[in-house]
Amino acid sequence: MTNIKKLEAELWESADLLRQGSKLTSSQYCMPVLALLFLRYAFSRFKMVEAEILQSRPSRGGRVMPVEPSDFAAKSALFLPQEAQYDYLVNLPANIADAGLKTKDGKDINSLGEAVNYAMQLVEEQSEQLTGVLPKSYTMFADDLLADLLRIFNNQTIDKVGGDVIGRIYEYFLSKFAKAVASDDGVFFTPKSLVKMLVNVLEPTSGIMLDPACGSGGMFVQTGDFVNQAGLNANTQMTFYGQEKVEYNAQLCLMNMAVHGLNGKIVSGDEANSFYHDAYNLEGKCDYVMANPPFNVDKVKSESAWAAGRLPFGLPGVNAKSKEIGNANYLWISYFHAYLNDHGRAGFVMASSATDSANKDRDIREKLVRTGDVDVMVSVGNNFFYTLSLPCSLWFFDKAKRAENRDKVLFIDARNYYTVVDRTLNEWTEWQLRNLQAIVHLYRGETDKYKRLLDDYNQAIDIAVAALDEQAISFSELIDRDTRGHFLGTMGWIKSAGHNYAELKQSIEGQINQTKGCVKSAESFIEKRKVKAMRQAGEDFCGVLNSLLTVINEHEWLTEKFGEGEYKDVLGLCKIATIQEIEEKNYSLTPGAYVGVAEAEDDGVNFHERMTEIHAELKRLNDEANVLMSEILKSWEELK
Repeated sequence: MTNIKKLEAELWESADLLRQGSKLTSSQYCMPVLALLFLRYAFSRFKMVEAEILQSRPSRGGRVMPVEPSDFAAKSALFLPQEAQYDYLVNLPANIADAGLKTKDGKDINSLGEAVNYAMQLVEEQSEQLTGVLPKSYTMFADDLLADLLRIFNNQTIDKVGGDVIGRIYEYFLSKFAKAVASDDGVFFTPKSLVKMLVNVLEPTSGIMLDPACGSGGMFVQTGDFVNQAGLNANTQMTFYGQEKVEYNAQLCLMNMAVHGLNGKIVSGDEANSFYHDAYNLEGKCDYVMANPPFNVDKVKSESAWAAGRLPFGLPGVNAKSKEIGNANYLWISYFHAYLNDHGRAGFVMASSATDSANKDRDIREKLVRTGDVDVMVSVGNNFFYTLSLPCSLWFFDKAKRAENRDKVLFIDARNYYTVVDRTLNEWTEWQLRNLQAIVHLYRGETDKYKRLLDDYNQAIDIAVAALDEQAISFSELIDRDTRGHFLGTMGWIKSAGHNYAELKQSIEGQINQTKGCVKSAESFIEKRKVKAMRQAGEDFCGVLNSLLTVINEHEWLTEKFGEGEYKDVLGLCKIATIQEIEEKNYSLTPGAYVGVAEAEDDGVNFHERMTEIHAELKRLNDEANVLMSEILKSWEELK
């Protein structure tokens, strides 16, 4: 997240630079800047994959054979010719007209803008789906301004940011500079942790995947990562289809997929409006459907929507006078179900209000529940979205549920389970995502996956503990000898704990306090010029210990509830409800209605005694305030 924040600041700098150095509007400069970022990120992936290829590259006559585009295609990465590589552009001479640069067609390149245009052309030639997508309007920028933009993105932060970086940055631009574009209700970027949760529960392996509101393509990117991490090739296993009404977003989607080496078919414009078009005729044909559709859309033409089909449960509420649908949430929900084949799975983000909305929505929800295809419902708390502070829910359908779960739904209330990133943003960490996925695995009877997670915890903790020695020594070398001996002596407590995680936690907490104490003690003995470095090393080591403590706490969170792998309903967190129980609650699909509220932990404080103390304290403060007010009034009278 630090990397993202740093990147935001640099993007702000670039946008400020454009505002000051040109007369372009935000809609004119947004895409060229994002395309530069795309090129920089593509270059980062290119260098990473190139290094992997060269590790096992054969050699002839003592020379390693050069890499080829086909090598990159095999690893789902985009090949970049030299003239399209970011460092080539950054290091071009200031006076390009005198450098004698030419395109492969022999045309002179006389400006940096022309060089960047040519780079974009070369990239398009490497990916058929990018044809005509990348901007080639860089000659509208002065060369010195364009050089500054290239420099801004030439940093290591881009190399460290994974996932749907294009979409995340796109939303940054929407929120800061293109308010008019962003004013369309419900259009916002899907947070990476929500997308990963969708993918983790659906567990895509092969087949047709559709996102009928694909935005910048985050669902495709995470699905591709999931398939590739399973040792498969996403491009051979999956067929990706997307519809995106806003052409601008569709361009970003194609860029995002290309930089991750993914192939897909994306349609944009009027024919991509999912309310009125099934652009690829995929009803009943999809293995997976994933989406974050715009919430609470109104004024959808009911007759056109009905004619477009994919509504097995009928239309939501229609205004008889205007013949418009007042809230399209249940159009989307119906579509997602209709697109699935007889073994398909769907996962999507939806407004929280949709889980128990009334009238026609309730009727559609009853029919949906009675199909037995509703699989998992998850409540998500506030502040997961990058620019909006609204709760939401994650819905999952499965048309091939195991027989034991056919008349059941797993409800998870995750509103109180998250990691705070900053004041306005929450997320699920990788371990938290895996813990939530583990609940689903147990519901599905997949205890082997649960046990593999426990093994992964043990392995991760063992590796982290083993790495502490080197980090501890690095810190200890910066403190005085006497303090060092005491510090290193206590490190053995951590080593001896093994997989007794209660003891390990206690030892780590003790070591954190010990490290802080050593820093304070050493300040009195070491040279002043070394104090700052010593403090930083101590802070870094405490950070490593706290990270390890976080993993142990997540392991504890999971095993305290489900032990070695047996599902049970957990008050305030999860419950498996039958269709009969759902019927009794008027077909509500709100997790909180089923999981209940967890009991508050007893903090050991006697409530009545504490309230008596508080009232006594309040009376004392009021008495003091009255005395002070009397003295102030008396002084005021004397001044008259």
